[in-house]
Amino acid sequence: MHNVLWIDSISNFFSNYWNSFDWESILSNIFTKLLSLILLFLVFYFGKKFLHFLFKKTILSSVKVVRQSENRQKTIVKLLENMLDYFLYFILIYWILSIIGVPISSLLAGAGIAGVALGLGAQGFLSDVINGLFILLERQFEVGDAVLINNIAGTIASVGVRTTQVRGYDGTLHYIPNRNITVVSNQSRGNMRALIELPLNSNVDLKSVYSVIEAINNQYTRTDEALTAPPKIVGPQTKPNGQFVFTIALMTKNGLQQATYQRYLTLYQEALLKQGIDLSSPVIPYTTN
Repeated sequence: MHNVLWIDSISNFFSNYWNSFDWESILSNIFTKLLSLILLFLVFYFGKKFLHFLFKKTILSSVKVVRQSENRQKTIVKLLENMLDYFLYFILIYWILSIIGVPISSLLAGAGIAGVALGLGAQGFLSDVINGLFILLERQFEVGDAVLINNIAGTIASVGVRTTQVRGYDGTLHYIPNRNITVVSNQSRGNMRALIELPLNSNVDLKSVYSVIEAINNQYTRTDEALTAPPKIVGPQTKPNGQFVFTIALMTKNGLQQATYQRYLTLYQEALLKQGIDLSSPVIPYTTN
């Protein structure tokens, strides 16, 4: 009997608690907020498309008028696009919180410890933004430049507010936070050197080697637009590990050093082998006095 009364009292409690809610008003409120969120996302989607269209028609045209290199223009345009996206997403988050009913002003006013934690967490973001602005102002690199950053070699794909994207030579896209960019080796500023070292046997006829190298240079380098100066024949050298090599230095336009190196290395080797010159290079014991 007592169990039945206890169960009935619990049942009545939950029934009264359930009936105390104005479910019609709650469901209506939820439906209104869902509809508002859907409309917000639609407006945001089409508004973003429209603003990017205006951006390309106005800002992009203005940047092209300014006397800047094409890579510089791409860098500035990409950075401004990123800043526009960050601003739009900030507005989106603000309106989502407003529709849900989060008291944003009270939340910001009474942030307290949470605000301090957020500020500490935002330090990295601010460091990225500031360093990214210095990179842009100092023109350390631009879109399309061949660079070496943090042991990552490749070409600059994008320069953003927070990260820089480097496309590796194997196709990998690396995202590097701007605050981690400390040393930049830019291989697209000025002419580059392709240093070719041909391994030779120590008893080779050097006069024949000179003759073959000069013949290749006379045949190919004079009309090669990738070269910025005539090749410099450094000649025979013994490396610290005892290897005997014949060195040729080629000055090329930036970005073309690797292709030029591969081309002339092949030409030199084929010509030397055709003349019967031994390209094997036994290591000579290296001694110091």
